Amino acid sequence: MSITYRGETFSGYNKPKRTPKHPTKSHVVLAKEGDTIKMIRFGEQGASTAGKPKSGESDKMKAKRKSFKARHGRNIAKGKLSAAYWADKVKW
Repeated sequence: MSITYRGETFSGYNKPKRTPKHPTKSHVVLAKEGDTIKMIRFGEQGASTAGKPKSGESDKMKAKRKSFKARHGRNIAKGKLSAAYWADKVKW
């Protein structure tokens, strides 16, 4: 099932994909919550984010992850229609 929305092709709803040619944002997702559909771009292009937690992770990366979640916690809680939700899920 392929969905085309505003010139972008998506494999489905709520499935983020990389956007290597976008000048500023690293990912895009076609978010759907109820009847609302919204294209959301998120993540800084070229940023070295913490990624998923790994065993033996450095204290610096743990601190980066903790700071991001504290700083954006209110926006993450807004749900699937916020860029912070997707950045938390994919990049942090």
